Amino acid sequence: ELKNLLDFVLMVLRDFGFDEFEADLSTRPEKYVGDVDLWKKAEQYLASSLEAADLPYQLAPGEGAFYGPKIDIHIKDAIGRRWQLSTIQVDFAQPENFDLDYATSENTRRRPVMIHRALLGSIERFVGILVEHYAGAFPMWLAPVQATVIPVADRHQDYADSVGAALVERGVRVHVDGADETVGEKIRRAITQKHPAVIVVGDKDVEAGTVGLRLRGEEHEQRGIVLGDAVDTLAEMARPPR
Repeated sequence: ELKNLLDFVLMVLRDFGFDEFEADLSTRPEKYVGDVDLWKKAEQYLASSLEAADLPYQLAPGEGAFYGPKIDIHIKDAIGRRWQLSTIQVDFAQPENFDLDYATSENTRRRPVMIHRALLGSIERFVGILVEHYAGAFPMWLAPVQATVIPVADRHQDYADSVGAALVERGVRVHVDGADETVGEKIRRAITQKHPAVIVVGDKDVEAGTVGLRLRGEEHEQRGIVLGDAVDTLAEMARPPR
């Protein structure tokens, strides 16, 4: 169970784009609850799980909670800073508090050991780490606004709205920018705000059912893309991992 939990934690963190990990294994403090032999066995299981995952770790003697040992997972962000995020905690106290037991295969009753986890730590802190890790340029599946649609002129607004609606129907988070500004100003704003995709529509697009598309990081806009093809491409790019 510990190995499965650790694999799940690392899978989630990798999905968010982190790929460098270290761990601390915190062991029995001076004041503790539970049996010493059970503590030692739990610490051995935690260490075995870390080794099976090929995860570098260091011991933190006496830093466990009074109710059980734990693993703390640290990630490194894009500029090499180390952040503690996930925790897998063994708990000897809560089964006692709730008087929990289970039936064994020998039809006897035994006290279980509880394992609880914090996948991301504080969600506010995790979001802050993500923002700094990506410098605001989130992968498309994670970006709050995944595509901005910009009409060249007021007469293209209805078509821009229909493009936005087609994307929303496929699950893409869209902003249709109908502000009374120049196209250049609106494109610069979308790029500055690091939106992954910028779509521009003008007269030829309205007539032909096409769009102009620029993906973040590309220098030039792709013109004359059939709307359905653009929607398919962006919907696929916007899909979360797995």
